[in-house]
Order: sequence, then C-alpha cells, then structure tokens
Amino acid sequence: MFRGEDIGIDLGTASVLIYVRGKGIVLKEPSVIAVAQDKKEVKAVGAEAYRMLGRTPGNIVAVRPLKDGVIADYGLTEKMLILFLKKVLSPAARFFKPRVMVGVPSGVTDVERRAVVQAVAEAGVSKVYLIEEPLAAAIGAGINVAEPTGSMVVDIGGGSADIAVISLGGIVRSESLRIAGNEMDQAIIRYIRQKYNLLIGERTAEELKIQLGRAKVLPGEAQERAEIRGRDLITGLPKTVEVTTEDVAEALQEPLEKIVQGVKSVLEATPPELISDIIDRGILLTGGGALLKNLDLALQEATGVPVVVADNPIEAVALGTGKALEMLHVLEDALLSSDRVLRK
Repeated sequence: MFRGEDIGIDLGTASVLIYVRGKGIVLKEPSVIAVAQDKKEVKAVGAEAYRMLGRTPGNIVAVRPLKDGVIADYGLTEKMLILFLKKVLSPAARFFKPRVMVGVPSGVTDVERRAVVQAVAEAGVSKVYLIEEPLAAAIGAGINVAEPTGSMVVDIGGGSADIAVISLGGIVRSESLRIAGNEMDQAIIRYIRQKYNLLIGERTAEELKIQLGRAKVLPGEAQERAEIRGRDLITGLPKTVEVTTEDVAEALQEPLEKIVQGVKSVLEATPPELISDIIDRGILLTGGGALLKNLDLALQEATGVPVVVADNPIEAVALGTGKALEMLHVLEDALLSSDRVLRK
C-alpha cells in the first residue's frame, strides 16, 4: 500500500528547512512572510519576503511570525507553512497525506506545542509528531541516540539555544534559552548605537555577525573591518562608520556568556556516569550559531570539555526530524504525536 511522503520540518525563528524522505533537504528559506496590512492577502514568503524586511510601503508588512523558537502569530505561521509545503509536496500528497515531524525547542509549553500542531495540521497532513530540537539535531548529526551512552548537544538557532544531554533515545537533562542568533543581532545593534551613535537595522547587524563575528578574538588573529551605513542619532542624517572584529566580538559577549552559563548549568545537573561519556565524546555544536567563529574554542575553554562542530550544523535539525520518522519505535517515549498534544 502506498504511504504518503514522510516530511521533517525545522520550524525555526530565522529559517524554515523541510526534509522529504528519499529527497533530502528540499527547502531552506527565511521564516518571513509579507502580507497586506489587513493580513489577509499574502504578498510573498521566504527569500522574497526577507528582501522586503524594513523596505515595504505602508500597505504591506513583512514580518517573522515565529519568535524565540515558537509561534508568535498563529495565522501567519499557518499561511507561511501551507505555501512552503505546496512548494515541496508531490501531486500524490493530495490523496496520500504525509506524516510530518516538527522540531520544537526543549522548553516549549503545552500551549506552544498545540499551536505548532494545529498550524502544521491545517496544511493538510495525516499526522504530526513533535521532537525536541537537540534530540533531532543529534540524530541529524549522526549520533546513535538509542545507545546507553551520554551525548551533549548545544543547538543554537535564531530564536533559542537548546542545550541537552541525551541517552537511550531521550533527553536526560536540558535547558532552553530564548537567547540565540536574533539576540546576538540585537546586541550588535545596541553596541553600534552606544559606541558610534549610529542606528542600524537587523539585516545589517546579521551581516556584520556573519562577516566579522567572533566568540573571541585569538592572539595574532587578523583584524578585519567593514563599513556599515545607518542613521546618525545626533543629526538624523545618513552616516557611514568602520567596524572591526574587536567591536563585534565585544558586542557578542553578553549573549554568549548566557549561553555558556546555560551549558555549565546542564553539565552540573548531569549524572556523573554520563559526564564521563561527554568528556570522551565532546559537546556537539549545531544550528546556525555553531558557525560563529571561535565559538567552539570559547566554549571548550569555559567548560574544560572538548567541543565539536557538526559537519552540517544548519541542516542537522531538519535531517534529524526526517530520520526520526524512520525510528519511531526507538523514540516513542520521547516524541509527542498530534493525538497526545490535542488531547491535553
């Protein structure tokens, strides 16, 4: 009997990634939707809508409907998901509805889980499963989570940083921080405003983070520079300033310190037997935040535990959600199905 396509979704604050069984990652687009002011007519989604951020006329608004890793605007998230799924589903999906696995932060509430399930279900699927993002990231990075061995994952996305110790197909200890890539962008905006009296937008801050971002500047490391443009807060006129790697590294210290403290907190609460495994295996870094230069070195220095960046950190959660559908028998206790979520 033909079964619908299995689909894994990394429903991130910054990006949505969709995995289809047998095809791999088939969609990777910004979590942005542009709609008319009354929010009824959709103008664009994904990359096209992202280009509109901060540049729309008064009758159109471009927004991120997810915040801190969870749904902030249910209606817009539903519209965005439906359009994304239409791009990737085969014609047969109309008749053989797919099963969908969605990654969610480890600290989501029952209300937030219900919102995710309902938004995905409205897109026309047969069943929705939820999996915590650090567990999905571990599976996507190739860790055998079914083993009675401890593994530690730090998944830093756009809206949340999820820290978890995994063993026997489940999460032993975890902490979800609403501090991640977007908060780093805001930290850069605040720093530039205070030091240079210059107001810049989120896109400029994100580009600075990618181009010059460092968790720490190593001795002898070359100093890079970039010109940025914004509005002078004193004159109100356009202004250009030159920013260095030292500037961006200093700006990022506050959010990074909170993530380091979160990692230490989870390590302190982890059973000694699993700590031994983690020291042997190291801490696995996943998510877009794992690409921040020298983050692995800074985290290793702060914890004394080896740190490894996943081979494909951005796609780890999406790959893991897809693979998790193939190992439901192993993950049964760790997953939440739509039936269980909606009954609560």
